[in-house]
Amino acid sequence: MSVPGPDIPLRTFAPVSSSSHDHHQDTNSESTERRMRSNVLRAAVVRSAGKSLITGRNKGKGKMREQYPDESDEEATLLGNVERHAEGDIDGEDVEESRQMEQLQVSRRSSTLSKSRSRQDKSRTIPFRPGDRFQSHFPPNMVRNQKYNLFTFFPFVLYEQFKFFFNLYFLLVALSQFIPALKIGFIFTYVSPLAFVLCVTMGKEAYDDYKRHLRDREANSQKYLILVPPLSHTPDSGPHTRSVPSSSLRLGDLVILEKNQRVPADMVLLRTSDPSGTCFIRTDQLDGETDWKLRVAVPTTQKLGSDKELMMLDGEIYADAPIKDLHTFIGTLTVNGALPPSPHDSSPALSHTAAPTVEPLTAENVVWSNTVLAAGSAVGFVVYTGSETRAVMNTSHPETKVGLLDLEINKLAKILCAVTFALSVVLVALNGFRGLWYIYVFRFLILFSSIIPISLRVNLDMGKTVYANQIMTDPDIPNTIVRTSTLPEELGRIEYLLSDKTGTLTQNEMEMKKLHMGTMSYGFDSMDEVAHQLATAFGAEHGRQPSIATGAQLATRGRRDMSSRLRDVVLSLALCHNVTPVTNDDGSLTYQASSPDEVAIVKWTESVGLTLVFRDRARMELQTPSGTRLSYDILELFPFTSESKRMGIVVRETQSGELLFLQKGADVVMARIVQRNDWLEEETGNMAREGLRTLVVARKRLTPQNYAAFKQRHHEASVRLDGRNEAMAAVVAEYLERELELLGLTGVEDKLQDEVKSTLELLRNAGIKIWMLTGDKIETARCIAISTKLVARNQYIHEVAKLKTSDQVRDQLEFLQSKLDCCLVIDGESLQLCLNSYKNEFIEIATKLSAVVACRCSPTQKADVARLIRQYTKKRVCCIGDGGNDVSMIQAADVGVGIVGKEGKQASLAADFSVTQFSYLAKLLMWHGRNSYRRSAKLAQFVIHRGLIISVMQAVFSAIFYFAPIALYQGWLMMGYATVYTMAPVFSLVLDQDVNEDIALIYPELYKELTKGRSLSFKTFFQWLMISVYQGAAIMIMSLVLFENEFLNIVAISFTALILNELIMVGLEITTWHTYMVIAEVVTLFLYVISIAFLPEYFDLEFVVSTRFAWKVAVIVAVSALPLYVIKAIRSRIAPAAYSKLL
Repeated sequence: MSVPGPDIPLRTFAPVSSSSHDHHQDTNSESTERRMRSNVLRAAVVRSAGKSLITGRNKGKGKMREQYPDESDEEATLLGNVERHAEGDIDGEDVEESRQMEQLQVSRRSSTLSKSRSRQDKSRTIPFRPGDRFQSHFPPNMVRNQKYNLFTFFPFVLYEQFKFFFNLYFLLVALSQFIPALKIGFIFTYVSPLAFVLCVTMGKEAYDDYKRHLRDREANSQKYLILVPPLSHTPDSGPHTRSVPSSSLRLGDLVILEKNQRVPADMVLLRTSDPSGTCFIRTDQLDGETDWKLRVAVPTTQKLGSDKELMMLDGEIYADAPIKDLHTFIGTLTVNGALPPSPHDSSPALSHTAAPTVEPLTAENVVWSNTVLAAGSAVGFVVYTGSETRAVMNTSHPETKVGLLDLEINKLAKILCAVTFALSVVLVALNGFRGLWYIYVFRFLILFSSIIPISLRVNLDMGKTVYANQIMTDPDIPNTIVRTSTLPEELGRIEYLLSDKTGTLTQNEMEMKKLHMGTMSYGFDSMDEVAHQLATAFGAEHGRQPSIATGAQLATRGRRDMSSRLRDVVLSLALCHNVTPVTNDDGSLTYQASSPDEVAIVKWTESVGLTLVFRDRARMELQTPSGTRLSYDILELFPFTSESKRMGIVVRETQSGELLFLQKGADVVMARIVQRNDWLEEETGNMAREGLRTLVVARKRLTPQNYAAFKQRHHEASVRLDGRNEAMAAVVAEYLERELELLGLTGVEDKLQDEVKSTLELLRNAGIKIWMLTGDKIETARCIAISTKLVARNQYIHEVAKLKTSDQVRDQLEFLQSKLDCCLVIDGESLQLCLNSYKNEFIEIATKLSAVVACRCSPTQKADVARLIRQYTKKRVCCIGDGGNDVSMIQAADVGVGIVGKEGKQASLAADFSVTQFSYLAKLLMWHGRNSYRRSAKLAQFVIHRGLIISVMQAVFSAIFYFAPIALYQGWLMMGYATVYTMAPVFSLVLDQDVNEDIALIYPELYKELTKGRSLSFKTFFQWLMISVYQGAAIMIMSLVLFENEFLNIVAISFTALILNELIMVGLEITTWHTYMVIAEVVTLFLYVISIAFLPEYFDLEFVVSTRFAWKVAVIVAVSALPLYVIKAIRSRIAPAAYSKLL
């Protein structure tokens, strides 16, 4: 029985048999016996796996993981049954009766367990070839991102619309027109604007949800091959395969995965096309990291000769309850009896006497859904489907986003409603509450309903469409897509930017930039010299002749020493790694590794002449510049971990038998392992300041005796049950990691996206606080923070990692409180502890810091951070990312921006705005966001002013004419006022701009002004309120002062003055005139003049064309508009706006 997992003691139970019964009875009772044993074994393995995982993680990696203790009552029952069975055999009781009783108990217990399990936990034991009934207990493997279905669409969308006071108010006003006593004017004028707004909104929601449905259907209909048992049992009949859609996959299905195929469900890896049982997967859509991860098939099933044997296996897989953690999996594979006889097996007859074998399963045996098989093919056993997969559990459901401007206007609508109600009550009160006064209150409410204009929603929604179109057609930010057209104004209010690292700030393309060897340093431009020296070194090894040392030869020898030193360091770099070369279909060579740094270094050794051509678990081959092959046996491999911060390898050259221990790692750990030197610390600091990722390379020559002693001690440590990892590390430190020869220092650059540095600087100057949330290591994130200039040149970086207690958290927070100018770098585990222990205090301090970098963040942690900042600061948060792991964060933000990148389009499709590179964010916020917010604020206030002024005129009219609730303007005049006569000029404000594009990008401080929300505030609102009251009262009172004999003339004079006043007010509000604005003003005035001729019931044509009409209108307009023009001119001289100083 082979057990690959560390720290997992297995107990084997000898088969119990009774000699007093015949062979036939033994075989009958054997299956129950096997099942009993396998249950006990599995309980032992899972229990010990859980313990070792918890202790191993706590001591080693320091990750906080969920614990899964087994149910004690289940264990007791299982063990009790085995004991009873054994006693029964020894006492010589009737085996047949015992077997029947036991089967009954097993079936009862399994049904009881399944019931209790459904109530308590969701762990499962899945047999090979499970039945339909068993599979139906688990969720279907469906991808569903839709918000609505046919039944929920109308209720949900209507609720989303009418939860706004604004819309609810208009619904009530529209419904009131169906009551005869309250009817004023045409019903159409009240119902049609609301119906139009609702139809547009519902149409947009339906279209968006239909697109989501199509994407879901495409994902669910992707075809996969599954293994099915052969129909006949002839020896040569192999396993049959059937093609099924992704949505039809169920627990226990054996799925065949091909290269570059996306994994459709969470699976245990049973077989791979690689004989060693390994395969590489890409996890970019799960954790955002584009480097490939190594996964290992279960050794027991990998050994099987064919897929047919796998299909006929008598076994089961236990999987723990589904959790969010991507790095944890507890499970076992139980094979009942011997494995199916393979062609190479010489003793198949012994199969029935073998005990069940239980093999532990860990996260490295599992491929999660939404990852991609990078090379080869594999067979997986489905253990979690649909909503139980890690990918779905780490994705949050999208919320309907509402802009801050819409919420602010909703508040203003409530104030205006209160004003309307107060005005109505005052007018009725002044009349002494005579007659049916409550009916009069309602009639006045409806008369003044234009105070809250429904056209405001129409104008704003049309404005948003214009802004979205301007963004998508901007040639400076090509291929930018606006997916949520209700949020353009939000781009002008951003105060926190949360960014992913890999693929967002960086290209995730590594390149070796520097090699330092103490006395010599090679930069990127001198790598050809390295290649020349290397060729010299490998060429000089063949046939050296002794000679008399002349001066010239001494100089040559100096160069030769340099060449040999260079050879040592390049050879060490070419050997000390975990990279595997893979030959593609077209014959080209690519490198696979779990770290892009390693690939970059191996590519660099290839570029200077030393190429890795072959690698498996036991051997690797290098090709020298001269074309000869060097072969090395891999004796030991010590992989890189986040705790050790180094990796080591013991190799033996096949020809000479020379033993070498090579190691590379972070300078902080390598400095105490290598021999004393005077340059390492200084040079590491220099490279780090350049933003390069540094690795120290060292080696040690071993004698066979040294290695044999190490091997023995290391083996002794590896079979210990307690403290195994620590004991093994201690042996490595004692025998190998001492007085290593320092060979060199490498500097690898993670290429940044175009113009990242300048964009971040611009955003910081605009007052935006930037957080970087990444799933990467602390060291990597720190380097990127420096190279992107997220951290200022000499700014202090405070690292917080591996916190275990709340006291440690408190100490760290106290320190940060006293040093708010630093950059905080924190790991995911410590971040979670901070949020659990001191959530409010942590967010309060962190939001004051200039920059925060959070590493090793899970997708849900990223989303939680975004939500916390929103809740605590009440400021607008923008999140930007490019991978599937960023989707939750993007959806949790006020504004989500997705980048279409190497990691696919998942983030882009889930985002509100999609861009193709990070630098486009500058123009999106500084120019489009700023304009959208300023324009919408101005438009909203002007539309409110337009409604207020006519309501004030109505109030003055009613007050003078005995407080009668009679409409001043009826029918077409009321309809035309908000549409034909004023709509085009007012809407043209969406094209207004205070500064040009260049100034907006040169002076990001202009953006900072907007984040304070001064463009639309209670102050500006009350200013417009006072303007409306003054102008409405002035126009109406002046019209009555210049009163003609007939009422009809009052309507003509006051309405004409009102229209001209509004056209002049639009002109006063415009900062920069646009052609469309001029056309709108002229055409509207022309339409009004023409319409007078067609409306004789409102206008006396003879009076309108007279000079009396002209001078009276001119005087009224001058009284209403001229004072405002004077005030505006004086203010622009005394207290000019910030933008005007730059023009």
